[in-house]
Amino acid sequence: MRTITYRREEAVAYAKKWAYQRNPKYYDFSRIGGDCTNFASQCLYAGAGVMNYTPTLGWFYKSVNDRSASWTGVEFFRNFLIGNAEGIGGGLGPFAAEADMDELEIGDFVQFGRATGDFYHTPIVVGFSRGIPLVAAHTNDTFAKPLNAYRFERLRCLHILGVRV
Repeated sequence: MRTITYRREEAVAYAKKWAYQRNPKYYDFSRIGGDCTNFASQCLYAGAGVMNYTPTLGWFYKSVNDRSASWTGVEFFRNFLIGNAEGIGGGLGPFAAEADMDELEIGDFVQFGRATGDFYHTPIVVGFSRGIPLVAAHTNDTFAKPLNAYRFERLRCLHILGVRV
């Protein structure tokens, strides 16, 4: 297994293309809990080019009925990326570290949480304006929305470190 560079520009280009519409290759979860992490995963896949098909611990999408929890679940998405940095689940695919906001780059992800500690939304960073991350997301579709235009009680930043192939 070797590590390759995450193609950040391709992840952002995908986000720009699909921010206000749905890619027919993927199910739209908007009406059954939200589509944000599904969209985040699609963007991540566009930049990574490889999925991890490890049962339970992987990150993949074959169909609406054959996908990992990490493809569509906010907490599972984070747990896969952080765990995959440590080789949990076989190590194949993208991996990340939690980071400070000033360490974010395009193609990274932020997650919004409540004071209670549960996180509920996963936008992708698509740019910056005066140091403020601009994000794209599904469910409430948006592209290049300033992070400070959102209301959230907690923020978690996921910096993609690379991709194992």
